[in-house]
Amino acid sequence: MVERRDILKGIGVAAATVTAAAKTAEARASAAFGPSATPWDPADPKIAGRTNVVPIAEDYFIPGRFAGRTIIVTGSARGMGEVAARRLAREGANVVGVDILETLGASVIDDIKAQGGSATFLGGDIAENAVGEAMVKLAVSTYGGLDGAINNAGVMDALFPDEPIDYPNQKDRVMARFDEAGDEYFDRVVKVNVYGTFFSMRHQIRQMIAQNRGGAIVNVASVAGIRGFGGTVPYVTSKHAVQGMTKTAAIDCAAYGIRVNSVGMATTLTPMFDRAYEIIGQRRDTGFADTGLGLYKSMSLLQFSDQKKRGSTAAEQVAVMLFLLSQEASNITGSTYNTDGGFTIF
Repeated sequence: MVERRDILKGIGVAAATVTAAAKTAEARASAAFGPSATPWDPADPKIAGRTNVVPIAEDYFIPGRFAGRTIIVTGSARGMGEVAARRLAREGANVVGVDILETLGASVIDDIKAQGGSATFLGGDIAENAVGEAMVKLAVSTYGGLDGAINNAGVMDALFPDEPIDYPNQKDRVMARFDEAGDEYFDRVVKVNVYGTFFSMRHQIRQMIAQNRGGAIVNVASVAGIRGFGGTVPYVTSKHAVQGMTKTAAIDCAAYGIRVNSVGMATTLTPMFDRAYEIIGQRRDTGFADTGLGLYKSMSLLQFSDQKKRGSTAAEQVAVMLFLLSQEASNITGSTYNTDGGFTIF
């Protein structure tokens, strides 16, 4: 016969185990987040108490948050797409990565699988409707369905993503003043960012409606979808379109339990940003000069306030994307989260 004291002892052990586990989880969370900000070093002699916001740790993740969910990530070969694919896999998702950079994209997925994650890859250009259809078919055939998507793939110019920058010979395919913007430049940016996002979403939504279990979509837009920027007419046009598609899809899909949101970042430290910066630098070296208004304002509140004037990290952006995909955002749809460090508020 089990003695009452033995039962109480067992309960006490179980309670102690739960308490220990809770303390361990709390310690891990504390270690992952660390301090919210750190003082300037050396201190600002003009403004006492200046501090830098500390970005979220690159390796932070929430175990099991997307267990059993299948999520498409376009533009998964590098930058925010790669970070999103890796973190989603660590959080338990089945990841379908899609990218025009086939060798690099496949290597990222192979590495995710080597680390125990569940992932598969599709090489292709999202500007083609067939690729939008194929990514969804791959999700269904491999994992049995589709629960979410991050439509991240996008371009700022008409160059191939890893094409070397040679501005003097690429003027008609890169950033230019409105009246000097080339046809190929405008066509390619709009084709990828607008048509590509539309093709992807159309097939994703069809599958989610057919499954009758809801879902969530996050579109990667930009502050360029909220305001204008000189010298980037197709990019600004395309990102305004992404915002419009997000709102329209949210209305059309609400009755089916499908949430659709977008994120709009300012300067984010990714290969795309590095390439844009290089193009601007090479253009400047040719003696190019404009009114100066195009880049009159280039920093967000947080970037300006940071001692090293850092832009946002891919991990900071992905943290919000994954929040919007998760059940924690169950009451959010049709919204644009301005993940821009305060860029658009002043």
